[in-house]
Amino acid sequence: MSDEQTVEFEDDIDIEVSDQIADLVEYLVVQLVDDPDEVTLDVIDSNDASRIEVSVASDDIAKVIGRHGRTIKSIRTLARALAARLETSVEVEVLD
Repeated sequence: MSDEQTVEFEDDIDIEVSDQIADLVEYLVVQLVDDPDEVTLDVIDSNDASRIEVSVASDDIAKVIGRHGRTIKSIRTLARALAARLETSVEVEVLD
């Protein structure tokens, strides 16, 4: 069983840190693709980091990756910045 890191807000709602990062990644990817219903995210938590695997329709994978990987690099940068702020680490991978 992995150690789950949570953040407490003023209204006593516990949200997993990896879920917050996954929400950001999902929001960004859904804005890029033609069919938002085809976007799925799998979050794999371990003791020291989280891995977010993004699956999209084969038609939209080029939009998520972008020219020379610039779009996915930007998504990874934003996810890592949020993770650093929440004192954890994350990796974002696109699956085809």
